[in-house]
Amino acid sequence: MEEIKNRDDVFVLVSTFYRAVRKDELLGQIFNGHIREKQWPIHLEKLTDFWVTALFGKACFKGNPGQAHRNVDKNLNYTMDQVHFGKWLQLWFTTIDSLYEGELAQRAKDASRKMATSQYLSIWKNRPQ
Repeated sequence: MEEIKNRDDVFVLVSTFYRAVRKDELLGQIFNGHIREKQWPIHLEKLTDFWVTALFGKACFKGNPGQAHRNVDKNLNYTMDQVHFGKWLQLWFTTIDSLYEGELAQRAKDASRKMATSQYLSIWKNRPQ
């Protein structure tokens, strides 16, 4: 198995992962319902930027993931819950383990745990009363 070495590796990870997400029984309908087919190439590049920033510290990501997730939750009538984030993490870990090993692979797992918790709390705190 290889280690994550560069942006190309991150793009392979992100692309492979979101192929699995889009086919997943729980998550697929959410992602496919919010991102149109023609938007996926741009979205994958943006997500690759996000993970390059997270893994290599190279500031190339521009965006507000918290707001994006809050918008999706609103569009889903505030029904996103921990099960969704748990499934996302399961697929992320499985994808990483199928492709990579080493320090950056572990960092991707550790960062995803923190981000999933942070995103869920942001959604929960910003729901209408």
